[in-house]
Amino acid sequence: MTITVCVFDAYGTLFDVAAAAREAAAEPGREALAKVWPTLASNWRRKQLEYSWIRALSDNHTDFWAVTKDGLDWSLESAGLAGDTELRERLLALYWNLSAFPEVPEMLETLQKGGISTAILSNGSPHMLDGAVHSAGLGDLLDGVLSVESVGIFKPAPQVYDLVIQRFGVAKEHVLFVSSNGWDAAAAAAYGFKTAWVNRNGDPVDRLPGQPDHVLTELSGIPGLAGLK
Repeated sequence: MTITVCVFDAYGTLFDVAAAAREAAAEPGREALAKVWPTLASNWRRKQLEYSWIRALSDNHTDFWAVTKDGLDWSLESAGLAGDTELRERLLALYWNLSAFPEVPEMLETLQKGGISTAILSNGSPHMLDGAVHSAGLGDLLDGVLSVESVGIFKPAPQVYDLVIQRFGVAKEHVLFVSSNGWDAAAAAAYGFKTAWVNRNGDPVDRLPGQPDHVLTELSGIPGLAGLK
């Protein structure tokens, strides 16, 4: 089947979620953070996702910014940095301006030049996504930015993936869905999308009903998977 739409998860896929902690740790006076930033960044992301899943399962939705702050607070306390309110505010400010992975702009440009529609489908709230897209300079390279806030539940609820079909009016098999989250790629595959898992860490494939069609280590190969030479 011909791919006509390529849809990307945002955080961890297009945008480097470790960038906020890494950049803050490099600033003067951040010696305490510099010692623990990789663990803090990992815990922050893990708790952010865990809280989104639990909220979806318990029908207790809030926006992703609240989940992001809650995950950071847990991670700061775990690292013994809970009392540093200035650090907390700095990390949250940096999260609004996460760096895109270096291959992202060229990859998106190649897709668009090849006539393939591009979009984000994310747990992120609209304001968060607008900030990240603008900061990374990707606005002209995306045909849509879709947020779970329009359905009020986080991934991997099927109604989130429905947003792609509603926005682009295509059959599922014409969509290539790309995520750095194995569980997200698995859920999208089970939904009926063609899927690519960006496995930057070399993790095992998740034991879930859906399985990704492709496994990559970064994003530059996506145009080829979409059928472009």
